[in-house]
Amino acid sequence: MPVLQRIKKPTTRKGKKVLLSKEPKPIEGPKQSIFLQGRNPSERTRKLLKDIYDLKKPDAAYLSRKNDFVPFEDSSLIEKLCYKKEAALFGVGSHSKKRPHNIVLGRTFDYGILDMIELGTEEYKAMSEFHNIKVLAGSKPCLLFNGPAWELNQDLTRLKSLFSDFFHREKVETIRLQGLEHVLSFTATDDGLIYFRSYRISLKKSGQRTPRVELEEIGPSIDFKLRRTKLASDDLYKEACKIPREMKPIKKKNISRDAFGTKHGRIHMGKQDINRLQTRKMKGLKKTTEEKKKILLQKKKDKKAAKQKQHVEV
Repeated sequence: MPVLQRIKKPTTRKGKKVLLSKEPKPIEGPKQSIFLQGRNPSERTRKLLKDIYDLKKPDAAYLSRKNDFVPFEDSSLIEKLCYKKEAALFGVGSHSKKRPHNIVLGRTFDYGILDMIELGTEEYKAMSEFHNIKVLAGSKPCLLFNGPAWELNQDLTRLKSLFSDFFHREKVETIRLQGLEHVLSFTATDDGLIYFRSYRISLKKSGQRTPRVELEEIGPSIDFKLRRTKLASDDLYKEACKIPREMKPIKKKNISRDAFGTKHGRIHMGKQDINRLQTRKMKGLKKTTEEKKKILLQKKKDKKAAKQKQHVEV
């Protein structure tokens, strides 16, 4: 017989708040992430995970304890830790002779594995090797994806979506130019290499209203090589990207736009009596004295005829 899953019911006020915080929300905040060590991580892998953790802070947790597991063979530990830390994203570092300096980036849906992509580190320069001014922790970066390979390859398309999830923070409606100070650049090539670069934006005087923009590399500088992938099915991915009903815009009836963007509306009105329609009071539309006398005489005649008719009926 199948074992029925127990329904957790809160017994205290604090427990109720904890369960409510874990429920799905229409508007989500920045996604939390965890970074952990896999089987025999190398020094390069540790530093790389630490740098990505520094870019993701404060919406991240770094676990320094070693764990003897392989994500593509057994992902139960990741699902357990993601549930415990309430994290939707994860990164695992490992090292072996067959796959040296290995990084696995992935995300979960409903506390189950959704996507996992394995990347090899070909070249790496840590953030500490760049001796310059860094950006503030928690600042929202500008993400640049260079190259047509991001749209042509399905694995790279999912990796682009994964990078966007990792470094996307709160949603903003407007952008202040002086507040934009960090750029993350991802360049994909046809041979499967991904160049990850991080820059600080400097605004210089240009003699005009628009300032001159300069980019200064602040690290880390990583050359990734695409290895194994474990992607979700189209149905599961569609379900994970489903927009809640509360967030869908309410469609207004009888409103359309033409090719030039002009809004057109259709109004349905009842039958109207044109003779009683109130028009603008102008001197040219006023009744003359003779017209007023005729109307008065007609009203008197109608009134007299109505009285005679009533007298005859009686």
